Amino acid sequence: MNWYGVMPAMTTCFDEDLQIDHAFMARHAQWLIENGCTGIVSLGSLGEAATLAFDEKTAILKNAVAALNDRAPVVGAISALSTAEAVTLAKAAEDAGCSGLMVLPPYVHRGDWRETEAHMAAVFRATSLSCMLYNNPVAYGTDFLPEQIAELAQDHPNLHAVKESSTDVRRVTAIRALASDRLSILVGVDDAIVEGVAAGAIGWIAGLVNALPAESVALFDFAIQGRAHDAFKLYRWFLPLLRMDTVAKFVQLIKLVQQETGQGNARVRPPRLELTGDELAAARVIIREALRTRPAIAAPAGSGVLK
Repeated sequence: MNWYGVMPAMTTCFDEDLQIDHAFMARHAQWLIENGCTGIVSLGSLGEAATLAFDEKTAILKNAVAALNDRAPVVGAISALSTAEAVTLAKAAEDAGCSGLMVLPPYVHRGDWRETEAHMAAVFRATSLSCMLYNNPVAYGTDFLPEQIAELAQDHPNLHAVKESSTDVRRVTAIRALASDRLSILVGVDDAIVEGVAAGAIGWIAGLVNALPAESVALFDFAIQGRAHDAFKLYRWFLPLLRMDTVAKFVQLIKLVQQETGQGNARVRPPRLELTGDELAAARVIIREALRTRPAIAAPAGSGVLK
């Protein structure tokens, strides 16, 4: 498992009956890889994992693995209310053919370090797959401090990466200072990717990439290559959309961007509801202005050449 590059946190597509549209999801995964992404992450927050039954989760993973057919890795996100369910899902993800796991803290329960460490350890020990720790204190209320991340890395040889979504780019440098090159650091919030790469991140678990992969890959390439002028030029255009990844209704907004670009629909499972009224109108103004002024990314897609 190579924890590098742009890996979409894939949305879960639903049909009119809010059942999973596996055919679209297979095509979507292939399209993302064709546009320069280095792998996909399924069942994350953006994938509405909390609304999916266990069997639905395993079906999504198997579909993604079959769709990519060894062209790129599939990473299964492991989230659950209980440690036992998280362990079972980790084993099922490995059986489904995933190349790696993104491991979240427990849903709902915000434990102390002793409890949280025990949960994470149980998942890491349940699998031989390469694992990435997902730190998102804003969404989940559990904050893995750099010292705790370094401790987990020391204790678990298959912990190889961190998705850092604290929104504080200083965390990237702090983790690097403690763990050196032991851990790959990937940015987990869309509007901090350029800053995160400058601080030492080498990957991006991205959201808007579901609708705009060529632009996302080009932005990452500019940042990783140190092409500051090109990166900022593209970033300035992209930021109004990237900021949609950092608000409470990020799932609805990113799916709306997909719908507006012809790469999916805006359907979500309750308790989420689609945007309506003034909220929908305001979002469409931002999206349609961005698409009107969309820069041309030269072929091949994702090559990092901005016209």
